[in-house]
Amino acid sequence: MTDYAERVFNYYQNHLQNGLLEKTIYTADCPFCPDKSLDGTKRLVVFINPEGFFHGYFRCLNRCVPGGFPLWFASLLKVERETVPGYDSEREPLLQQNGFSGDSINKEIKNYHDSMTDAIIQRFSEAGIGGGVLKEMSIGFNGRYIVYPYFQVDGNCYSARCVFPDRPEDSFWHGNEAVVKDEYQIFNVQDIARCENGTLAICEGEDNLLTLKQLGLPGVAVPDSHVFETIDPEIFSHLKTIFISASNNGESEVRARALASRIGYKVRLLRWSSGQDRNYNLWQLAKDKGKEFSVAVTGMARDSKAFSPFSSPRFEHDQYFSRLKKQSSTAYADLFSGFTALDNAIEGVHGINVFGGAPKVGKSCFMIQIGTEMALRSIPVIYYDFENGKQKIYQRTMVRLSSVTSNRILGEELSLEEQQRYDTATKKFKKMLNWFRVVNDRRVTPEIMRRHIDFIRHETGSDYTVVIIDSLHKLPFKDFSERRTGIDAWLRQLESIRDEMQVSFLVISELSRGEKGSYRETPHMGVFKGSGDIEYSADNALVMFPNWDQQTVAEGDQRTSNLWLVASREHSPGLVATYQLNYPYWGFRELLKKS
Repeated sequence: MTDYAERVFNYYQNHLQNGLLEKTIYTADCPFCPDKSLDGTKRLVVFINPEGFFHGYFRCLNRCVPGGFPLWFASLLKVERETVPGYDSEREPLLQQNGFSGDSINKEIKNYHDSMTDAIIQRFSEAGIGGGVLKEMSIGFNGRYIVYPYFQVDGNCYSARCVFPDRPEDSFWHGNEAVVKDEYQIFNVQDIARCENGTLAICEGEDNLLTLKQLGLPGVAVPDSHVFETIDPEIFSHLKTIFISASNNGESEVRARALASRIGYKVRLLRWSSGQDRNYNLWQLAKDKGKEFSVAVTGMARDSKAFSPFSSPRFEHDQYFSRLKKQSSTAYADLFSGFTALDNAIEGVHGINVFGGAPKVGKSCFMIQIGTEMALRSIPVIYYDFENGKQKIYQRTMVRLSSVTSNRILGEELSLEEQQRYDTATKKFKKMLNWFRVVNDRRVTPEIMRRHIDFIRHETGSDYTVVIIDSLHKLPFKDFSERRTGIDAWLRQLESIRDEMQVSFLVISELSRGEKGSYRETPHMGVFKGSGDIEYSADNALVMFPNWDQQTVAEGDQRTSNLWLVASREHSPGLVATYQLNYPYWGFRELLKKS
């Protein structure tokens, strides 16, 4: 036994009566039960296992007080904390008291608990959760919804989450609206302070935490994995070990790993087996395992490893050579735009390519052409459109593929030759839609974008995906007044998606006007609008400037523009080519190729 572990054991021996150590469990009279006037065993147990995660954790078998580690034991016993092993006089309190406004709903919570029905109690018992835990956690029922009270640091409840039984999507918050913010959405938050110098579990979902509380283990829960993203890691600074249990799905795992990376090495992620059902969780495991649930959870904890933000050397080795092999494949080589000079200049569509252009120069038209032509070559393309609308994108594509103008398509009867071209284009268009998806949802987030990419890769069986964003400045972000911050945050997310998911990006960007409000000078990185991070994030930055006077009407061969590569990680900047708009067929011709 280590010196610290021995001091912890001796501390409990000195403050408990009639103690008995059997293997790794020390049992003694509970010093708190007499004050509670409780019947039953009135015994308290302490986990004594120097090699275990919960060494020094105590709990009353009557649940007369919440369990915890030695410093919490001293607080309950009202003895000097200075005498407790591990006490640090320089340490700030683990959780500061928050100043809550408004009345508590403590009386309502008690009434809801007293209104629990046999059917609701039976629901919990199917997962092995008994009445003792339901009482300890003040779980209630309002006649239709299960009520999970969110007691705060001061010991009062100001808000509760009401969830329809076994239908978690049907839920709402009751109580003080000011205490419904994400920062207050930690269920059983007081356990954090009780576990100082010890171990705590963080669960996704209140029911999952209840299964651990039934085992006598400490923990907190969040209502949904998105709260993982808002938790301040400093509130766990005085803990030694933290287990995180998330539901078995990609989004929850990503968020749990993000929280783990912010907390650090003390985190251990409980992992599900590869064949487990999507969204499987501790609640379902408890129902499936019954009396063997404790053994199953213990096994998951034993198999967990201290979180590392780094991949293993073996993984990095295999990943490098796997990607190297893919880069020599036909699928990788097929990632080209279809414009010879452009593909020569940047060696195909790889990485993050930011494409700026003057107003009305045809940025969207240019990207639609590249995206649809790649889709016709069976490359999955997702087009995030915040400019034109899905119908316009499809209409211009049909016009380009058929060389039949919009007026002719929508108006009079087509000639025989036009009809033949249109019929051929219709077949191409139908095939293209299997590989080309347009998204107009302005509520898109990086997580949703990842799901879109996952879906189209699964649906098409492709290793690579091309994502077109029209445009960078129209991507949604929380606060319009912090537009630049939002754009730079999106660029960081695109970098992550590029690296994690082998995605190529074509991103349209707005430009700032040059001297005298023109777009005629030689382009440079400073012409991109609203973000200083483009030069750091973009693998290639390109700019298209018009050769025609935008104040006048120019059509057909009069409407040409120069495309410049202004910055690149691997390629030489300079003029790429001149492009002519094939009006009114909404396509570009490449005229001058780079020598």
